Amino acid sequence: MRMRHRGHLALLLLITSLTGCLYGFAGGGLPTHIRTVAVMPFDNETATPELPRELQEALRQGMQSRLGLRDAPEDRASAVVRGTVTRYELDIPVGFSANPNQATSARRRLRVLIDIEIVDQITGKVLWQKTGVSAEGEYADRGEAEGRKQAIERIVTEIIEGAQSQW
Repeated sequence: MRMRHRGHLALLLLITSLTGCLYGFAGGGLPTHIRTVAVMPFDNETATPELPRELQEALRQGMQSRLGLRDAPEDRASAVVRGTVTRYELDIPVGFSANPNQATSARRRLRVLIDIEIVDQITGKVLWQKTGVSAEGEYADRGEAEGRKQAIERIVTEIIEGAQSQW
């Protein structure tokens, strides 16, 4: 009798744990018909010509690897990403050298600001939109590219999280 009771208890625990796996949040994420994306070239209001291209490529890769969306030309994509790089600030001092006779910055910070929107091309609905997306990156002297890469990665993360959590 005791073995039968344990068997029923084990079955009940198994069923309870399996139904817990089915739990999820309704309303989050992209619509199910969004399977392809066109990440358009970013407009550029800065004096840094390579920044929009770097941002576009990083976002394209992030959309593919983290959201599972395939890249497509604009006329065949179910969603389109458009944006503008509005500001690129350089040489924000972070840390200074320990030498009191020289007040030189050992580390610097840069900041990138963009406006962005993701549009469902099938319904025409704006899926996610945000102005003033901002991210920073730190770099040592002559290491601006590394700081820019950090900032771009942070912006891509914010965009993808925003697209996934649209409520």
